Amino acid sequence: MLNRERRGDYLGATVQIIPHITNEIKSRIYAMAGEDVDVVITEIGGTVGDIESQPFLEAIRQVASERPHGDVVFIHVPLIVQIPGSGELKSKPTQHSVKELLSLGIQPDILVCRCDAPITEDIRRKIALFCNVEPDCVIQNTTAETLYEVPLLMAKEGLDEVVCRKLGLITHQPDLREWSAMVKREKNAHKKVTIALVGKYTQLHDAYLSVVESLNHAGTANDAVVDILWVDSETVTEQNVKEILGGVSGVLVPGGFGDRGIEGMAVAARYARENGVPYFGICLGMQMAVIEFARNVLGYADATSSEFSETTRHPVIDLMPDQVNVTDKGGTMRLGKYPCVLTEGSRSWELYGAAEISERHRHRFEFNNDYREQMQAAGMLLAGLSPNGHLVEIVEIPAHPWFVGAQFHPEFKSRPDRPHPLFYGFVKASVERMEQENA
Repeated sequence: MLNRERRGDYLGATVQIIPHITNEIKSRIYAMAGEDVDVVITEIGGTVGDIESQPFLEAIRQVASERPHGDVVFIHVPLIVQIPGSGELKSKPTQHSVKELLSLGIQPDILVCRCDAPITEDIRRKIALFCNVEPDCVIQNTTAETLYEVPLLMAKEGLDEVVCRKLGLITHQPDLREWSAMVKREKNAHKKVTIALVGKYTQLHDAYLSVVESLNHAGTANDAVVDILWVDSETVTEQNVKEILGGVSGVLVPGGFGDRGIEGMAVAARYARENGVPYFGICLGMQMAVIEFARNVLGYADATSSEFSETTRHPVIDLMPDQVNVTDKGGTMRLGKYPCVLTEGSRSWELYGAAEISERHRHRFEFNNDYREQMQAAGMLLAGLSPNGHLVEIVEIPAHPWFVGAQFHPEFKSRPDRPHPLFYGFVKASVERMEQENA
């Protein structure tokens, strides 16, 4: 919107929330339509009444008014409060939330009521009466034992049937056998493995949510529960690293930006490399593994990234050539899906079961090709390269039980029923180490 206004696309007209912002939002929704698309699901998110969500709510109100009757269904997720002590369930927050939506011109068709305890039939009918919905459109969403059990509980409550009825869709019963089996495996995992996540944003666990879920996906596939040891990289030193990481079966260093906490990451990478602990480095974690290797194997004591030091004599991680003259930082880094060619016989090649893959990226700095020969001669394998051979995507240490660094973000492609190959391999190696130590 800002760029269009600055280009003069609006010819000096006043740019307003309505219709300009709402039109942009609607255009993104309508862009999803296609001959191969039956249903578009649009999540608004946020809380009804927040200023931030108002343009989005107005946009979907307009979408409903522009579409044929019965073509749009509004599903609202309100809260049912349980009073501490008495355990009494209160539906007032749900009633007020729906009232707020009505004031914005939106009548919810289905209410998926978030609650800790099952709602009674009396409460269900009370909500239906005061919120203008049918009783079977009041769906309880009780706290589940595991996140991935929620779709099964929603199906049990009949959410799918109600949605299809409202949209006039004739469908078969959903085949949830594989999903049910996956949830059963997750809930009945027999092993427990501890993996240290060494990062700089560990006070905010949501910063690594995709990484955590990917570890859980891989854990389920390996019949294991992954217990994460959250380690603030700023606290890790050569003196205390054994005390901090001595009891873990795997070390993962995730992505990040800036020089805060990087020395602790390098120490963690060294500990894993020298002690045979499975190591997985993602983006910055891969770069720190390269830096540590250069320092302690090649002997370049000042080796680092040019992101952290402009004066280092050994920038083993350097700015990508196409980023050298970039001054506007917003949305200009190497971003999105790129192909990668795997080295035959490498661990990554075995795990993927393919010669060429594609993964999602978000970085400006890369492995400095000036150090390729030294790194490889010292025992580091360049296990994945860009198709033109210029960019190092994956590094491995073949002599190590499991040591892999990826410049991309594999966590973005992991799924609960299809764990990412690299996460699967990492957790498998961690479980094997745990079993060896306990034997």
